[in-house]
Amino acid sequence: MIEATKDFLAQQEELYAKRKEEILNAKDELVIKGTTYYVSNSGDDNADGKTPETAWQTIDRVNKQWLYPGDGVLFERGGLWRGKEVLTMAGVSYGAYGEGDKPKFYGWIEDMADPSFWELVDEAHNIWKYTKEITDPGTLVFNDGEAHSRKLIPTFRNMQFVCRDDINKPFVMENEMTQDLDIYWFFDSILEYGTSKGEKFPIPAANSSCYGDLFLRCDKGNPGEVFDSIESIARHVAFRVGENANVTVDNMCMKYLCFGVTAGGYSVGLHVTNCEIGWIGGNIQTYNGGDPNYPEGKRGSVTRFGNGIEIYGGCDDYIVEGNYIYESYDAGASHQVTTRRELIMQNIRYTDNLIEKCVYGIEYFLDQKPGSEGSTMKNLVMNGNIIRLSGYGWGQQRHNTHTPALIKGWSYTNTASDYHIYDNVFDRSGYRMLHLVAEKDEYCPEMHDNTYIQDIGGMIGQWGGNEVEEPEVEIFDENAEEKIKNVFKEKNPKVYIIK
Repeated sequence: MIEATKDFLAQQEELYAKRKEEILNAKDELVIKGTTYYVSNSGDDNADGKTPETAWQTIDRVNKQWLYPGDGVLFERGGLWRGKEVLTMAGVSYGAYGEGDKPKFYGWIEDMADPSFWELVDEAHNIWKYTKEITDPGTLVFNDGEAHSRKLIPTFRNMQFVCRDDINKPFVMENEMTQDLDIYWFFDSILEYGTSKGEKFPIPAANSSCYGDLFLRCDKGNPGEVFDSIESIARHVAFRVGENANVTVDNMCMKYLCFGVTAGGYSVGLHVTNCEIGWIGGNIQTYNGGDPNYPEGKRGSVTRFGNGIEIYGGCDDYIVEGNYIYESYDAGASHQVTTRRELIMQNIRYTDNLIEKCVYGIEYFLDQKPGSEGSTMKNLVMNGNIIRLSGYGWGQQRHNTHTPALIKGWSYTNTASDYHIYDNVFDRSGYRMLHLVAEKDEYCPEMHDNTYIQDIGGMIGQWGGNEVEEPEVEIFDENAEEKIKNVFKEKNPKVYIIK
């Protein structure tokens, strides 16, 4: 084991910056065998879309077109599309053309840094109201990441909002917004009946069709004058794949969204390559219980969610390669499912990504219920990735602050074979570096040639079967290299300790 000196850490930062620049400047190399359609902010939806000169303009026009396997849709570099989801079709590639920055897909309909968008509603507490109704924001991001909000979410019990840390105390906005840039989104117009612990009780709906009032505490004055840009992490998706097979998304910039790319079904094939995906999630999934956050499993609790790239369900040929993913409330990239039927998750590759400040860098789980016998993960590889600083990003405003990990497998059945983790750089986690637990040791990954960088006294994490008992959480101390070799069964690790 080697001490990580300041010079070594500086060299690592240069390595990370180089990887980031390589991803941001990746070339457009998609091969499209069918018809190519072009989309530009200066285009015309009445054109045929088949050349850059006759490009379409809107995502709505893209979604109306029937596309065939082998076709491609290219968005012009330097362009920006807001508030709309691309509804992908099977076998179709979505990429970029032209010069400049990657095409941008942002969640909310507008940059909110305009003084006319804000009115002062409580001068004594510096509380401002956005003048338009808005979908639930995960948070607000100021000046492209210089600052972000703390989102206040009360619990809803007995037909009223109450404080989450004291359910007997009514939630009063001006009393709870105690910090500069605190936000509160109010919506209770539609109540639905969710189930928790076998009970049914009314809770506010919080889906992408729900528009409520947004309040922001800004101590320096009108937010539209204080900041050059204000972006809301909207409850929207950039590319919705659904059950479509063999979709490719390449060289896109997806920011301020609940999900960048999301898919789910029985056997989804998906390639996401060379993309920038940042400031993701934190939106309200549901107010009802069964929540891993706080209060655990009680009526009226709140679940927040949002991943950069996700497949929920079975998959085959799932590749996440060469992406820069950062500041995700939950996972940077993920395949996951809780299932009562047989599902296969196979031929999965996470390769050469740079993932920073996501609560979970890569997340996976196979939670098997009765009826799912035969479900498994096969041919799963994570290699060449730089995954760093889980537990240090904005997602740590969550209540379950003890869960972050660079790779997060939770402690489910996680039946797997031909599972390999190698040649990655794991650089610091506020909690576990690795959470690699399954029902049996044989379902856990084979590991070799990974680099570990962690603060002394931090966690390495867990590896092993939980059929008898949960594996012990290993600590990163002077014996960290031996633990990684003996407990994680890692061959040839490079281990650096920060003292």
